[in-house]
Amino acid sequence: MEVIGAGFGRTGTASLRAALETLGFAPCYHMSVVIQEPFRVRQWLDVAEGRGPGWDEVFAGFPAAVDWPAASYWRELAAHYPDAKVILTVRDPARWYDSVAGTIFASALAERRPPPLRRRITRWLVERRAPDFALYPRMAKATVMDRVFDGRVGDRAHVLAVFERHIAEVKAEIPPERLLVLDVRDGWEPLCAFLGVPVPDEPFPEVNEREAWHRKRRGRRLRLVLLGR
Repeated sequence: MEVIGAGFGRTGTASLRAALETLGFAPCYHMSVVIQEPFRVRQWLDVAEGRGPGWDEVFAGFPAAVDWPAASYWRELAAHYPDAKVILTVRDPARWYDSVAGTIFASALAERRPPPLRRRITRWLVERRAPDFALYPRMAKATVMDRVFDGRVGDRAHVLAVFERHIAEVKAEIPPERLLVLDVRDGWEPLCAFLGVPVPDEPFPEVNEREAWHRKRRGRRLRLVLLGR
């Protein structure tokens, strides 16, 4: 592992992932990898519940990792990979909250309400055809909702306080020479200078995470129901 992303989901992590892969840190681990390869859902659930596997197994073949669930374990990863550099992506807190509330938090909060019949049928089909992926809500709850936010994802003030405390803790605990605090709107220059690589002759990636999240979620559920993979 050469690069550890400590930034919360919805802070430009999809754009950072694309940028890192362009710079040669490929493949880069991201929550989308977990969704695309459902056996990883069970891996993370085992991590959250103290059964392993080890970090080298989780990230085998990946020189970089960003986004949740990896970012939930930034302390552990920074200690396990002492030579890896750490990138903390940041964003305006209010805008970040609006983004996260409309995506993964919306799903978590929906789990607390009785689901409509169509969703119950879809869930039943997924459980039958893709049992590993059916564990995704439980995994996300264990690695993000409970671990990071104490299960209080519906409490805006609490979530924002956790967001700001997280940024302060990463800055305080990671030595300055090992840490880059990055707003992805700043483009290639700070990232490339930090990693010691040339600036590419192309625009910095701009990935609309909210649209991509909904599109991938719908597409993944459909493939699981129809194809079982």
